[in-house]
Amino acid sequence: MASNLAINEELLNNAFLIGGYSSKREMVNTALQEFIQRRKSEELIQLFGTVEYDADYDYKKIRARVPE
Repeated sequence: MASNLAINEELLNNAFLIGGYSSKREMVNTALQEFIQRRKSEELIQLFGTVEYDADYDYKKIRARVPE
């Protein structure tokens, strides 16, 4: 999917220099990947403290693999 975008040239130049990319395509693709990864991480962080656990769960019992 080809796109023509009006992107701030100063931001592009800054990112290009900082990242040491060989092409604008590589730079934009990396930026999009990092954006997606960060948003997914933020979604996971929102889950902290919301997961209920079973107080009777005994992981050592499961590790023993000894039939009862």
